[in-house]
Amino acid sequence: MQVSKANNVKVYNLSLGKSLPEWLSDRKRRALQKSDRDLQHRIQLIQDFEMPSVSNGVQMTADNQFILATGTYKPRVRCYEVTQLSMKFERCFDSEVVKFHVLSEDYSKIVFLQCDRYVEFHARYGRYHRLRIPKFGRDLAYHEPSCDLFLVGASPEVYRLNLEQGRFLSPFVTEASAISTCSVNPVHHLLALGTLEGRVECWDPRSRKQAAILDCALSSVTMETQVKGMPSVSALKFKDGLQMAVGTSTGQVLLYDIRSDKPLLVKDHHYSLPIQAVDFHPQSEMVVSTDSRAVRIWDVHTGKAFTAIEPEHNINGMCLVPSSGLILTANETPKLGVYFVPSLGPAPKWCAFLDNLTEELEDSPNSTVYDDYKFVTRTELENLGLSHLVGTSLLRAYMHGYFMDIRLYHKAKAITEPFAYEDYVKTKIKQKIEEDRASRVKIRKLPKVNAMLASKLQEQQEQEQTSKAKREKKAEADGILHDDRFAALFKNPEFQVDESSEDFRLLHPVITKQQKQQQKAAQKRAMLQQFDELEEEEGRPSDEDSSSDDDDDRSWQEELRRQHQQLREERRAEARTQAAQAAPKFYELKKGEEFSSAAGRKQISKRQMKTSLADRLSQEDEQGEVKQIGSAGNQQLIFTIKKSAKETKLKQDTREHHMERKKLRRSAGQLAGKSRAGKFHR
Repeated sequence: MQVSKANNVKVYNLSLGKSLPEWLSDRKRRALQKSDRDLQHRIQLIQDFEMPSVSNGVQMTADNQFILATGTYKPRVRCYEVTQLSMKFERCFDSEVVKFHVLSEDYSKIVFLQCDRYVEFHARYGRYHRLRIPKFGRDLAYHEPSCDLFLVGASPEVYRLNLEQGRFLSPFVTEASAISTCSVNPVHHLLALGTLEGRVECWDPRSRKQAAILDCALSSVTMETQVKGMPSVSALKFKDGLQMAVGTSTGQVLLYDIRSDKPLLVKDHHYSLPIQAVDFHPQSEMVVSTDSRAVRIWDVHTGKAFTAIEPEHNINGMCLVPSSGLILTANETPKLGVYFVPSLGPAPKWCAFLDNLTEELEDSPNSTVYDDYKFVTRTELENLGLSHLVGTSLLRAYMHGYFMDIRLYHKAKAITEPFAYEDYVKTKIKQKIEEDRASRVKIRKLPKVNAMLASKLQEQQEQEQTSKAKREKKAEADGILHDDRFAALFKNPEFQVDESSEDFRLLHPVITKQQKQQQKAAQKRAMLQQFDELEEEEGRPSDEDSSSDDDDDRSWQEELRRQHQQLREERRAEARTQAAQAAPKFYELKKGEEFSSAAGRKQISKRQMKTSLADRLSQEDEQGEVKQIGSAGNQQLIFTIKKSAKETKLKQDTREHHMERKKLRRSAGQLAGKSRAGKFHR
């Protein structure tokens, strides 16, 4: 059990301690409880008061005998009987529960609003009926005189389900785009609806008409509140027939008398988080409000903070046990939170032993902070020369060190380090000198790679950072210069920025202007070194730096035009140089060969067209051939070697031999034909 003191009010955390996993067997559980000291000393108010992963909501029945809690995963509801301090039953759902409401005095009639638009009704034995609404639901409320169940959600309509007739009635149509919460006054049964636009619409179920509209968004903006965004209504709670508490999504709680449109009190949580739940504690005249970060308890009349509960995990819901100081919370953790505040009220009857336990703790308080002792490690003990005290009553072993009396520690410190005070004074003087040196002119140490970029970043650091945007730029510059991830930018030559390239000159047309400004700044620093005693008046700009925005725009445009013109001239000069350097190409022909132009080739082809194919082939055999392909300056020459006289004579003899054989075959064929014709006539 952990005890915290917020505003000198003791808050006992009864849910703190180790928890055993569900998959452990009973034998292993008993063995762990016997061997583990933390499990032996923990206080388990209700057995298995937890969920598998996350709890969404927690409520208590009207007879104060049962506690209902919903959570995941798998989506489920668990019922705990306080007289037995244990779980009574557990039921699972198909989808997660958004809100639920207990319709009866005990757990026999419950309605659950689920995230997939289904509404489930459960009886004592289990699920009784299941139906669906047109839009996604966010909250529900029950009107006892008419047996109407009001369901609100992502629509301007309030769906009415009559549980006596078992059918839907005509809905209430509001002026809002969506409704986030609803509540019914327990005295006169007025229905209050919290809208997304930050208004509270009140409807009379008897006349089925709108009674009034209360604008809470404008009232939540005061001199003492911090409002970020549109304050929509996120929580509603009635104290009696007149007083009402409204929680907003920006972290404010407004107390109203419904007879007035102005709030009696505005309380800010200062976290800018939506208010999850609000409840009244009538015995102590306190209001208990919670967001996802903390549970705050404050006075209903003055708004003065009484105490606060800040758990380690986010809060999803809250339940205040009536007429007691016990608070239950649903958290983003398996265990449900159980907090006991004795100053708020006594313990409930089913756990009256808490009063005796807290009284015993108050009678014999154990200080958790050892003001009279000093914790030292083994190394520090050896440096003080007190290692021989180990094992005596002067040292108390704790974790990785020892606790010793603070007076003994100071005496040993003074003996071993007699000049500690002098060293402290020297350190302070050195810090003061370093602070004075920071205001002087510093010599910049620039890297070899990207020196201009490093110089620019250092100048940004030295400039006065007045606005928030400038402070952010300074932090960014510091990160680039000192971050190891960007170290290669100023060390590796491959990351060097080429300022003479075309892309750099077009993207940075004002580079010359920046260089001029750097030269002026260097001259100014030199002048400040010479005239150290002269200082410029604050807020008075110098003549060199004064320039209007129009002049800056004109200089930027002129510099851009100049860069473009200079790049064009450089391209032309480079093209002329390349053309002058280009040398002509020559081709060499063998002796006896001729080169003909395209015109000559056309004339030769015309003459050849008049001759027969045999004559052209004979000419080609006797003479070598030179063919020209392509235009002037890009020629392709094909040579055919001239044949010798022996080869020509041999070819002619072969041709004549072939001709003689053809004639013989023709004459033989003619004779064979005549002989066949004579036989036919016979």
